[in-house]
Amino acid sequence: MSVDFNGIGPGQVNTQRTTADKGAGAQSSQPATNEQAKPQAQGARGENVSLSSQARNLKQLEQKLGDYPEMDDDRIEQIRSALENGTYKIDAEKLAQKMLEMDESIFG
Repeated sequence: MSVDFNGIGPGQVNTQRTTADKGAGAQSSQPATNEQAKPQAQGARGENVSLSSQARNLKQLEQKLGDYPEMDDDRIEQIRSALENGTYKIDAEKLAQKMLEMDESIFG
């Protein structure tokens, strides 16, 4: 059976093979030797890759974030001791404003 997709012939499309065809093809094909693989690898080295502006911006952001510590140990200790002492106070207005800002940044 042959299918023509906009001028693509049967030689250009993956065709279905029977189990017998697959076995015969596997026996007749030989694995590539190191000498055959070397020119292909050398050709790939000459290719160039360009990043989009978004990818460059993400890379810059990643580098900036790498400068900051993962956790502020001093701040964590302050909060921990305030919680233990019962002196930790929550500013409801500040919390609500931060929640609105977060919602705005996520959903626009």
